Amino acid sequence: MPRRHLVLAICCMSLLIISLDVTIVNVALPAIRADLDAPVSGLQWTLDAYTLVLASLLVLAGSTADRIGRRRVFQTGLVLFTVGSLLCSLAPSLGWLIAARALQAVGGSMLNPVAMSIITNTFTEPKERARAIGVWGAVTGFSMALGPLAGGFLVHSFGWRSIFWINLPVGIAAFLLAWRFIPESRAEHARRPDPVGQVLVFMLLAGVTFGIIEGPATGWTSPLILGCFTLGALALAALLWWEPRRAEPLIELRFFRSIPFSGATLVAVCAFAALGGFLFLNTLYLQEVRGLSALHAGLYTLPMAVMTIIASPLSGRLVAARGTRLPLQIAGVAMALGLLPLTWAGPDTPPWQLFVGYLLFGFGFGMVNTPITNTAVSGMPREQAGVAAAIASTSRQVGSALGVAVIGAVVASAAAGAGSPVAWWILCGLGIAVLVLGRFSTSRWAHATADSAGL
Repeated sequence: MPRRHLVLAICCMSLLIISLDVTIVNVALPAIRADLDAPVSGLQWTLDAYTLVLASLLVLAGSTADRIGRRRVFQTGLVLFTVGSLLCSLAPSLGWLIAARALQAVGGSMLNPVAMSIITNTFTEPKERARAIGVWGAVTGFSMALGPLAGGFLVHSFGWRSIFWINLPVGIAAFLLAWRFIPESRAEHARRPDPVGQVLVFMLLAGVTFGIIEGPATGWTSPLILGCFTLGALALAALLWWEPRRAEPLIELRFFRSIPFSGATLVAVCAFAALGGFLFLNTLYLQEVRGLSALHAGLYTLPMAVMTIIASPLSGRLVAARGTRLPLQIAGVAMALGLLPLTWAGPDTPPWQLFVGYLLFGFGFGMVNTPITNTAVSGMPREQAGVAAAIASTSRQVGSALGVAVIGAVVASAAAGAGSPVAWWILCGLGIAVLVLGRFSTSRWAHATADSAGL
């Protein structure tokens, strides 16, 4: 195996445990709820404590890796993620579990953008890079396939704590292989830290997410919830004022002058909000509305994961041959059509109806990841690959956190709970948004803005 393909394989190992963790934890939510007496908001925080911290630190991790060494940061992330996984398996209460999930996220923030930066600097030819990113996306599909099955089996056989054990051997192996085979690399120009920007990003995400999750129980007009949304708005205004005044900001706002880059960011938010909300809602629907076991629930979602595995490398080839517009439009149509039959799903809905929806949604989601990543890193200066990839990864995690928060809030507020059709319609609308944004951001006018932005 050529060395660069070995580097790609090692980077994909880090993506495997991160993506696997998401699907495994979703399958285990009902078991965690029963064992730790967790409310719906507690389940949301089990997921969003991870995605919130991850989203807040991704850009910092990407720029830090460009500055002090990508392999060093990558290995540090593997250590923290593995230790966090061990602590999750030992958590005595919901609070400790959420704290350990946050530690996992600190490590996870050092993996995805840094691994993508390593790949970008290893595969420099555009078509090869698109194919490598397609393989990267296929790992997401593979983890989605393995996660529900492995999670269902582990929860059924050994309890929910065992779902975190699977990260330990993979994390240790990836650390040793990275130390042996991945060369150290840095950006030629080291970016300075931006602690003010980092704090503002966390305040923005934390304020909005906390307000959405706790709103149903506390009251949407309560001083606490209104204060959270106000904090988020003020943090956003301060961020927009602060970042352009720095020579080396945490977030390069000039990237967003490019409509294709901004569009890819919004597509990522919508697509991953749909995925995060889908995984959260579908898990509760299958196990609490239909009464399936964790293992059977995992088997039900297997068609979706298989289609993601098939679509991801196909998307990479389409991007290499035709650009990003076609796969983005296919993704939006397939995701929306896949979620449509779930809007009237109930306790006795025929399984074939669910499987049709899962197949279409999985295919659509498999098509969307490669064009998002390719747009984020294509045309950007190679020395800022970590920052560009981190912004794209951040948009994914922000979308996932918001998807869980919003859908969880709907479930908590609706009398039908996980069977609420409103939640499914929201997810269907996100698929339509992917279609519209994908078409708009790939027009000739949009590409002209990328040229005028000097990217």
